[in-house]
Amino acid sequence: MLRSIALCSTLIFSLLGCESTYYAAMEKVGVHKRDIMVDRVEEARDAQEDAQEQFKSALEQFQALTNFDGGDLQRMYEATSDSYESSAESAQDVTQRIDAVEDVAGALFDEWEDEIDQISSDRLKRDSRNKLKATQRNYQDLIRSMRKAEAKMEPVLVALKDNMLYLKHNLNAAAIGSLEQEYRVIKSDIDVLISEMNASIATSNEFIESLRGT
Repeated sequence: MLRSIALCSTLIFSLLGCESTYYAAMEKVGVHKRDIMVDRVEEARDAQEDAQEQFKSALEQFQALTNFDGGDLQRMYEATSDSYESSAESAQDVTQRIDAVEDVAGALFDEWEDEIDQISSDRLKRDSRNKLKATQRNYQDLIRSMRKAEAKMEPVLVALKDNMLYLKHNLNAAAIGSLEQEYRVIKSDIDVLISEMNASIATSNEFIESLRGT
């Protein structure tokens, strides 16, 4: 157990070291943590937009499957299964993008705080600290919105996976016909997911504008 913990700790510190090295290298070419943060928020926002489309596609495929009325049932199942896999990959990308935002945010705020302490003018120090606090409040709203939308993906993925596993060994018209209620539940969950993602995307855009204007 201790050995596993030590290995995990080493990996974490190694990753953190890589990020620190990356930020330092970017700084040397004139790309500051603020710029990186804007880029990463944009990437997280774009990942959410892509995820929206993937989940919508998965819902459409599942609806087509539940409305099966002749044709190649196996092919329809495989298309629905592929849509589920794409949705799962998109969800993973969203999580990784949000994690990246959190990483650079921590580095940016630590640097900002340190540099405020180096300002000799009380007026400038006070103004910079006020801007830091405002940016941190906006950031907390942002990350809360992103994580809230992220959390809505899991119930949809679980439901889609359950149905794909069920149909894998029960692929017949009778089994398909029994999934209408499942479709309605998944549709409701996806509608909520899309709404939360739209709110998160709007918050992302507001944060980007506020950071650029700070």
